[in-house]
Amino acid sequence: MTAKASEYEEIRRKRLEENKKRMEALNLPNLSQALHTSPLSKSKSHSPSPLKRVKSRTIEKQVVVVRRSSRVANMPAPVYKEVVIDRVVTPRSRRYGGSYDRYRDYSKRVYASDEARQEALDKADKIQSDLQSKSHHPSFVKTMLQSHVTGGFWLGLSVQFCKTHLPNRDERITLIDEDGDEYETLYLARKTGLSAGWRGFSIAHNLVDGDALVFELISRTTFKVYIVRVNSPGEGEEQ
Repeated sequence: MTAKASEYEEIRRKRLEENKKRMEALNLPNLSQALHTSPLSKSKSHSPSPLKRVKSRTIEKQVVVVRRSSRVANMPAPVYKEVVIDRVVTPRSRRYGGSYDRYRDYSKRVYASDEARQEALDKADKIQSDLQSKSHHPSFVKTMLQSHVTGGFWLGLSVQFCKTHLPNRDERITLIDEDGDEYETLYLARKTGLSAGWRGFSIAHNLVDGDALVFELISRTTFKVYIVRVNSPGEGEEQ
């Protein structure tokens, strides 16, 4: 162990001597001393760094006369104020009839009286009874409310009727009126009602609150629809 240590020390001593000779050959010791004693190094060591010299800025505010055209120089300065302008509202054209959308103007809703609503419902019940005596098609009667014929145009159907007779998934259902015209609607099975397309049927037939409709299911996805108008004349009355 001692022999190895002495051998290492000898190698280290030789390397130091070689490095010293190389530095002397390159005149590095003299150059280093010259740099330390030069006037430039002294001035740099005592002078502050240029980055540290921050000159304070003084912002002066002056009132400047705005130059005006000679044409308006003698005129009084303009005064600006807000002016309220009435906005012109242009009614949007609708898909049905192109008239102003009265079906969404809730202030113009007309509600049927309880007596008129019941009268239309009794007439619809009679039509349904006559249909059942002539055929075995399932049917039901639906009294129109404002939500059915204005605003959202959503027609909810009897849950029991839907579960018994209608498809258990969303499908297109066709409505046929008494003139034979067909209207395609979208039946939503989970919500048991008619959505897209029902609005067109309602507007095309001018349905109002209190009207009673008889829906006769003549095929899997087709209804024949009979409309009883609220306040309509009864049998034998002059129309």
